Amino acid sequence: MKQALAVESAARPTTGNPPGAGPRLLLALVPVVSLGLLGALPSLVLAWRTGRRAEWLAAVGFTAVTVAWLFEAVLTPEETHGAAFGLDLLLMSAATVGAAAHCLCVRPGRGERA
Repeated sequence: MKQALAVESAARPTTGNPPGAGPRLLLALVPVVSLGLLGALPSLVLAWRTGRRAEWLAAVGFTAVTVAWLFEAVLTPEETHGAAFGLDLLLMSAATVGAAAHCLCVRPGRGERA
């Protein structure tokens, strides 16, 4: 009987809380230091730790923004002006500032799974 209870409790998925303020600050510095190349990493860590659908959607969104920014950077000429430059700047800002702000704004215990 005790073994069955131990196996059932071990198989039950657990959800954790997002990291505390100090680790979140360090995690938020990752996209800023990498200029957006690792912009999805904080969202992936938060999604892995909490298991919330909103965090997984944010991770997918920041991954898509990073991939779009990389394609834009590869396909635009070296001296870019106008709309192409604006799009490049927008994608890079979303991948850096957006990912860092998202990491800092996540609060523990909001909307966790039961």
